Amino acid sequence: MNERKFSVTVYADRWRGTGHDRTLWPTGIERPDSEGRSDFASCVAEIRGELVAGLGGNDEERQRFGETLNRAILGYDQERRQLLAVIQDLIARKRMTILPPPTFGYTTLAEAIFAELIGMGALEVILKQREGLEEIQVVGCDVFEVRKGRPTLSSIRLGSVKELERIQQNLVLFNNETFNPRKRWAEVRLRDGSRVTMTGFGFTAQPTLTIRFYTMRHYGLSALAEPEFCTVDGRMADLLRAILRAEFNLVIIGPTNSGKTNLMKALIAELDDDERIITIESRFELMLKRDFPDKNIVEYEVDEDDRKHSGEQAFKLALRQSPKRIVHAEIRDEDANLYVRACTRGHEGSMTTVHVNELEDAPDAITDMCMLDGRGMNSERLTKRITEYVTQIGLEMAIVGGNRKLVRIGEYVYEQGEVVVRDIVRYDEGKGEWEWPEPFSARASERFGKRDQRTYRKLLQMGVVTA
Repeated sequence: MNERKFSVTVYADRWRGTGHDRTLWPTGIERPDSEGRSDFASCVAEIRGELVAGLGGNDEERQRFGETLNRAILGYDQERRQLLAVIQDLIARKRMTILPPPTFGYTTLAEAIFAELIGMGALEVILKQREGLEEIQVVGCDVFEVRKGRPTLSSIRLGSVKELERIQQNLVLFNNETFNPRKRWAEVRLRDGSRVTMTGFGFTAQPTLTIRFYTMRHYGLSALAEPEFCTVDGRMADLLRAILRAEFNLVIIGPTNSGKTNLMKALIAELDDDERIITIESRFELMLKRDFPDKNIVEYEVDEDDRKHSGEQAFKLALRQSPKRIVHAEIRDEDANLYVRACTRGHEGSMTTVHVNELEDAPDAITDMCMLDGRGMNSERLTKRITEYVTQIGLEMAIVGGNRKLVRIGEYVYEQGEVVVRDIVRYDEGKGEWEWPEPFSARASERFGKRDQRTYRKLLQMGVVTA
């Protein structure tokens, strides 16, 4: 059976030829037959095809336009106005202007098509309240808003799972991603750092959509010490700068959304621009070169499913590119040994994150990862080495009272065959203030003195190092 291809031009001419004037068909009144709704769907499909084509002649233009489409879907006002204008222009060029909008609530056909292709349905209400919004989490029809690191059930709810699936398909389509029964997940990342993760039926019990917005705009420890954030206080900021100058290797822990990445970027902001920094991530999240364009930074994005672009290959190349510090977004099984070797072979001042519950657990967790490669290493000796050379200083982030705080700064020492963490700074939630239980060890104090005498004298006055 031959199916007649829909033509916007032919349909518009036919509509004009019937003598129907748009003013005779006000918004919300259906045309006398069922053709209107199917023709509207065909109009939407044709406009969608034009948008997917990119309206550009080269890869850069298409990529830029795809970015505009994504930002419009995610609620950015400037891009939404720009896309509405593009749709209006397409409608005019394709002679659709005489067609009325198909449903109540839209004054123009462009608005109706925009809502179908770009709009986020019920999520639009949340997107209009972007101040302080960090994430939108959708599970089926339930919507959660994340502000100050804490998710709460929104009063907004999607009308159906189909509405969520339509939003998913729009985001996938405009990114040339794959999202179907054979691959039931997809990720979309915007240049500003915002990230969308979605899953479908069969991989999760219900379709999901997580929109994580890029919200940090202020960098440096001074910004984190301001009353707006209260992540650290001024005294702690001075201590962290001293730790950076002494080039201790750092490990950062904390739950999701506790501010680990923000802290890491604030630390990097304090470093000299000339210092060679190499980052290794499974997906670009730090975006250091974007935020610090004058810094000497090389950024790697690895794919463990591709041996030619794995973490191991990235480390091998990174070590040949004269790094001063290596910033590893998250230490994992596959590259634990490589990171340990990097930290023990002259790349002082490196930093990473690791998923553990307590600072004390970090050395053992990294040891376990290293042992997975089956080299038959002595686990006790390896833990001692990691404690003394890889996890020299530990920083723990947490969400306290709705605010992200650095709740613990500890020095790792290996004593009598055990990992011990000396609490230099610890946040007392009951008192609502930071306490300074004990000074650094003699070994760490000596290191401060060798690296920077002026800083060492200041730390002496603060009582955190020994003479």
